Amino acid sequence: MRITSPVSDLWRHRDLLWQFTVRNIELRHKGSYLGFVWSVLSPLLILGLYTFVFGFVFGGSFGEVPQETKIEYALGLFAGLSIYQLLAEVVGASPMIFVTQPNFVKKVVFPLEVLPAASVGASLFHFLISTILLALGVMLIGPGLSWSALWLPIIILPVALIALGLSWFISSAGVFFRDISQLTQFLVQVMLYASAIFFSPRIIQGTAWSFLRWNPLLQAAALARNAFLWHQPLDLRKLVFLYVSGIAVCCLGNLAFRKMKPAFADVL
Repeated sequence: MRITSPVSDLWRHRDLLWQFTVRNIELRHKGSYLGFVWSVLSPLLILGLYTFVFGFVFGGSFGEVPQETKIEYALGLFAGLSIYQLLAEVVGASPMIFVTQPNFVKKVVFPLEVLPAASVGASLFHFLISTILLALGVMLIGPGLSWSALWLPIIILPVALIALGLSWFISSAGVFFRDISQLTQFLVQVMLYASAIFFSPRIIQGTAWSFLRWNPLLQAAALARNAFLWHQPLDLRKLVFLYVSGIAVCCLGNLAFRKMKPAFADVL
């Protein structure tokens, strides 16, 4: 399998991918009174809750700058949470993607790889909204934006590739193992606390760091905070690690999807 094959497949069906991405975004808020307003309110409400608990109750701090304020801690927390939510939304929704849409599975000519990719596209849309809110916060009440903020799309791309690979794998496995949806709920919580969203990775020591240092989400959150908020130079070694991880997970997830795909129609 060529490394570029997953991307070329999606590019060939890009119009269909766009249609299903828009469909997923609309379905998320269908029937609610506020509609797309929840795309703005939800991240702000979550931010307020975690800032109060970890910033004020537990006195959390990232310790990246001298005399870090609670506002700066909240902005750093928001940056990490936005990246985490991008991956968590995809992982949480993936187990039921094919199970709840058997009519597409049984169509021989339908490109099934589009359905998980559309889920990633919808999550990227919500991440974009969170990024706009973060940028406004950094400009208006934070330390201000610098040119280093332009690194953010470069940092997020491998995270999107990881999300895509995981979505292909989990949605395929969900066809055969329905209990996987229960497992992913637990894994989403593990990701939250294993990715240094509420604290600096520098405080992780010993055996825990030996394992958690290989968590791409942890590295992505730290890189994003450093570039967007603290205006620090980009660590190219960590960025290379992110891209190697992203490409590997994406290709392996697509390979697993292709191996399991022929049996989907029989199981559903």
